[in-house]
Amino acid sequence: MPDTRKPQGTASVVGWTALSALLPGAAHLRAGHRRTGAILLASYALVVAALGVVVLTAGAGLAGRLLDPAWLRAVTAVAALAALAWFTLLVRSYVVLRPARLPAAGQVVSGVLAGTLAVTVAVPFVVVAQYAMVSQDTLDAVFDAPVPAVARAAPTGSSEPADPWEGRTRVNILLLGGDWQPDRVGIRTDSVNLASVDVRTGDTVLLSLPRNLENVRFPPGTPMRRRFPDGFRLPPDPNGAREDLLFSVWEYAENHPELFGGRKGMGPETLKETIGYTLGLQVDWYALVNIWGLARIIDALGGLVLTVPADIVFGKYNEGLVKAGTRRLRGADAMWYARSRTFSDDYTRMGRQRCVLDALLHQADPATVLLRFNELARASKGMFRTDIPRPMLEHLVPLALKVRDARVTGVQFVPPLIRTGAPDWALIRRLTARAIHDSARGAASPSAPPSPTLSRAASATPAPGRPAKRAGAICAS
Repeated sequence: MPDTRKPQGTASVVGWTALSALLPGAAHLRAGHRRTGAILLASYALVVAALGVVVLTAGAGLAGRLLDPAWLRAVTAVAALAALAWFTLLVRSYVVLRPARLPAAGQVVSGVLAGTLAVTVAVPFVVVAQYAMVSQDTLDAVFDAPVPAVARAAPTGSSEPADPWEGRTRVNILLLGGDWQPDRVGIRTDSVNLASVDVRTGDTVLLSLPRNLENVRFPPGTPMRRRFPDGFRLPPDPNGAREDLLFSVWEYAENHPELFGGRKGMGPETLKETIGYTLGLQVDWYALVNIWGLARIIDALGGLVLTVPADIVFGKYNEGLVKAGTRRLRGADAMWYARSRTFSDDYTRMGRQRCVLDALLHQADPATVLLRFNELARASKGMFRTDIPRPMLEHLVPLALKVRDARVTGVQFVPPLIRTGAPDWALIRRLTARAIHDSARGAASPSAPPSPTLSRAASATPAPGRPAKRAGAICAS
């Protein structure tokens, strides 16, 4: 039977085609293909409802699961298929509206607009697929550790999900800042912080040790303890500089595989054991960041807004200057602010470094990260090292999201709290235990007062029981 309906105008054809991008099947219904239109609309509604249920019920764990290799491959495939499907849908929606009935000019205009719209609606899916592939490559380059017991599934026949923390209430992650470069030999860990995180609440205690800690002690029974039974001590360099401080433990272990029966690459494990023994804690994993590489990350984010209280001089001949004031700093200036030793000491510098890292954490909002995703991925290449197993990301990412909104307290083990030249190791362990105890007590009773002993810590770090500043913009000089 011939179609006797009145031909549609150009605006109507373009409008119904555009509506099909939001409500698949709309053009088919308008063209009289009711069954096909109803199927498309119903299918679309079911998909949207299913996605909504997944997002609402999965919670923060969804972000962690999306970093699993299988999930990333699935996201890539689904996004690519969705891009093709949406492009095809828009083209077909345009065709069923019979644009051939339009005048010649209307056919050209509507065809160009429909084609542009079809490509436009496919682009977001292509971007998602590309982001997933970049994420896969980036994560593969960083996370190459074997699967530990905590990441394995529950035994066959068990109805209870596996506990990723194996019954522990806290995990301890060693956060290190190094400055390795292609033209430099070895790694010096200039920034040493241990984050002890309550896995239930996200409340975190950040324990900072100075790079120049002397006479570092090693756990009994370890190769380094046998080599240095009275503490880490080496003859000074010809110029009087010392290379037997905390920042050199990693590098020394790397350069002396004979101490470990010929095993190479023992720097990370040795430093984890050393820091754990110093603080009286078990260190679960480490994460090492190239401090100068952070400049690339900051530039990729478009800079970092900081309030610098006083001018910071830097450079071999004091030729550089980061002026006081509030403004957006490019990566190099932010790193010079964090790293400069000119007219300063290591302890003040520790506070500035933590301030920059805190500002980076809070200013890297999801919208900015998505907008500059490719630049961030390129900037991060080669600047991270860790022994965190890839499967643990499913659990650590939700935990990190908890930390962002939780109480963060800490202790900086710097003078006058301790003497770096002759540390009181028992005091360090007592203060560590007290900080963790006070953090847990604060979670149970937010009004609990801070420990008076710990309140003597350096002013750059709040005492346990007092939440750290969350603005991430104002830095102590």
